[in-house]
Amino acid sequence: MERFFKLKEHGTNARTETLAGLTTFFTMVYIIFVNPAILGLAGMPKEAVFVATVIATVVGTLVMGLFANVPYALAPGMGLNAFFTFTVCFALGFKWQEALAIVFICGIINIIITVTRLRKTIIKSIPKSLQYAIGGGIGMFIAYIGVKNAGFLKFTSDPGKNTVLPDGTVIADSSIVPALVNFSQAAAILALIGLVITVLLLVLKVRGAILIGIIATTIIGIPMGVTDLSPFKDFDFNQILTSIGSVKETAFALFGNPGLGSLFSDGTRVFLVIITVFAFSLSDTFDTIGTFIGTGRKSGIFDEDDEKALESGKGFASRMDKALFADSIATSVGALFGTSNTTTYVESAAGIEAGGRTGLTSVVTAIAFLLTLVIAPFIGVVPAAATAPALIVVGIMMMESMGKIKWDSFVEAAPAFLTAIIMTFAYNISYGIAAGFIFYCLVKIITGKAKEVHPILYGATVLFLLNFIVMAVKNL
Repeated sequence: MERFFKLKEHGTNARTETLAGLTTFFTMVYIIFVNPAILGLAGMPKEAVFVATVIATVVGTLVMGLFANVPYALAPGMGLNAFFTFTVCFALGFKWQEALAIVFICGIINIIITVTRLRKTIIKSIPKSLQYAIGGGIGMFIAYIGVKNAGFLKFTSDPGKNTVLPDGTVIADSSIVPALVNFSQAAAILALIGLVITVLLLVLKVRGAILIGIIATTIIGIPMGVTDLSPFKDFDFNQILTSIGSVKETAFALFGNPGLGSLFSDGTRVFLVIITVFAFSLSDTFDTIGTFIGTGRKSGIFDEDDEKALESGKGFASRMDKALFADSIATSVGALFGTSNTTTYVESAAGIEAGGRTGLTSVVTAIAFLLTLVIAPFIGVVPAAATAPALIVVGIMMMESMGKIKWDSFVEAAPAFLTAIIMTFAYNISYGIAAGFIFYCLVKIITGKAKEVHPILYGATVLFLLNFIVMAVKNL
């Protein structure tokens, strides 16, 4: 184990890596419940999606750990699953099997652009100020997820300005106003207690502070009625076997008709299919790049030598080379079994902050997810109020990179600020990156410094703009 993962070389040990892997697991395990709920709205069988979600997560995370030897976990992406359901299936009218086929094609494209070094060229084209903003923006994004999961916020929307979808989902316009709750709810109180515990443990530099905070908060939630112990009473092993077997309903469904067999049968939809594939691929690529830049540089996982190898080396010369390849194959694997785009999770930052530095962290996370196939009813015992504080404190830690931005230069500050703020409030990493790219190019052109912008950045900016235009036209 020491020789394979090079633990001493990376300044870590098996105990630290195990704690880090479990920390990452607990902060992102919600996806095995949330993903089936979202994709289920598109008509997909929820039990099958649950199993597909676990399989995609385990396979992708194992490849990341064993091949790239970095502490990142992969799972079907939040935001990408919503795009799958509400845009591709609902708004554009694709069957869920066709949507899976589109995701599969997206994965193949990601593999190609990774092998051909295009992804690495994209990374090199991003200016330092935007790289720092991406790191800080991801921190804000993670913290915002934590604040929402903690139940600290409530939202008020003006009457008559909402859109109600057939499934009952309410879409509010910009009149919606956030506010702090009055902390009369037990879950919000528990999350606040957990936040205090976690912050104090970190201040005292207790090893495994984040994981200890999650476990302690879960235990405290028992007498408060927030931690639900009923899964222990209702456990039925036969139900687990049935759930595992249900994956046959979605596995390889993308190759049928509807699916790849019908995707290009209608000539009038070919352009729509291409645009949708592009939208998926663009979001997936920049979500991943943003996560690696935002967490890897700060933690030292991707150091200067690794970045030099990334720029000048051939093949898989660096850890980031291998990490990008591992991420690129995960989407196609997930689509094969029946789930939306699988991507590198920003919640991996929790494990990294807990000390994870090698692929052993990812292996532990993958094993923990694999066990959820058997102990799925028990995973729900850990309430969102217990994992939310972990996300908040990780967000705090990641804000450090924002201090490296030249805030006294508005040319640098404006794109950086918009990157972070839109990433957070639009609840989408790639949208934040798009805003940063667009305004960076704009200010450089206006100030007569257009030649300082890498051609790749211009190209990505144009593609982002086209994507936004097409999405706007489709929603008229």
